[in-house]
Amino acid sequence: MRSRRGKPEEMSKVRPIRCARLLFFIGLLSLGLIRVVVASEPLPMETSFPFGLEPDFEIPKHNPMTAEKVLLGKRLFFDKNLSKDRSISCATCHDPAQGFSNGEALAQGVAGVIGTRNVPSIVNRLLGRTQFWDGRSETLEVQALEPLFNPNEMAMDENLLIERLRTDVIYLVLFQQAFDAEPTLDGVLQAIATFERTLLSGTTPFDKYEWNGEKMALSDSAVRGIALFRGKARCSTCHIGTNLTDEKFHNLGAGAGIGQDDPGRAAVTKESEDFGKFKTPTLRNVTRTAPYMHDGSLATLEEVIAFYDRGGRPNPNLDKEIKPLQLTDAEKADLLEFLKSLTSSVVSVSPKELEELIE
Repeated sequence: MRSRRGKPEEMSKVRPIRCARLLFFIGLLSLGLIRVVVASEPLPMETSFPFGLEPDFEIPKHNPMTAEKVLLGKRLFFDKNLSKDRSISCATCHDPAQGFSNGEALAQGVAGVIGTRNVPSIVNRLLGRTQFWDGRSETLEVQALEPLFNPNEMAMDENLLIERLRTDVIYLVLFQQAFDAEPTLDGVLQAIATFERTLLSGTTPFDKYEWNGEKMALSDSAVRGIALFRGKARCSTCHIGTNLTDEKFHNLGAGAGIGQDDPGRAAVTKESEDFGKFKTPTLRNVTRTAPYMHDGSLATLEEVIAFYDRGGRPNPNLDKEIKPLQLTDAEKADLLEFLKSLTSSVVSVSPKELEELIE
């Protein structure tokens, strides 16, 4: 997309003013005055990778982790100026108070436009292989781009976005610190992706029980639920690994109304056998991300368990592993207690530690 540039004589007037403002705010930054503005959102910074998660991840070579990019990405993530009408931010849909989802069945964009899919949580996406329900983006950088310019989401225009950022003195400082450059679209995407990679959740009651031998961390019901999860209920067929997802795509027959017409993975692969397949979500913090499924058609975890117990919804592409379970009411209750034990706080892990873990 062509950027908007002024005439040479106009640019010569703008740059000295911008440089003067930049130097002024660098002075304020040295006094700690800007940090208060940027770090106002209540997300803790920890130095420890959450207990219970396997540090199996990659960081793109072109976008190494730095504290400066995390700080910039955090401000961008919570800034409604990134939407055309200044009504929503990334955090509107990925709300920390809602498990970094939005608590609604479907996404909602500018002017109240309702989307077609449930908002997936971005927690632990550092560990993911692809993004979105259909896996159409391979990196968080690419994922960050789509909502910005989607007319049903943030409906932003690249030129308008860059204009807003370049006339904001705080952003001039933060981009200078993070990239030694003025705001650019690539810088926006890299910073948001870097911030999102730090958002992790582990150290749950389950982790303490499973990996640290703390037998009092779980109730007897939750312990029985673990056995069901790995056995009769067959959950661990797809919800595997320490992030409890195989990161693959499956057809469960999920969806209500037009949700059943969503092609899912087939929209990416163009293969008919992929129709209705969606990515397995993590179960970490699953109690905070209701409603469930790609279209938010199941309101509670009890409904989810009942759906699987019925064997999903029959259709030509139904995954071969989806079968009636014949769980008793007591077994359903135990399974629910186990799912509750997968809840913990979300932390923003030190970028330095993340870089050290892959060295």
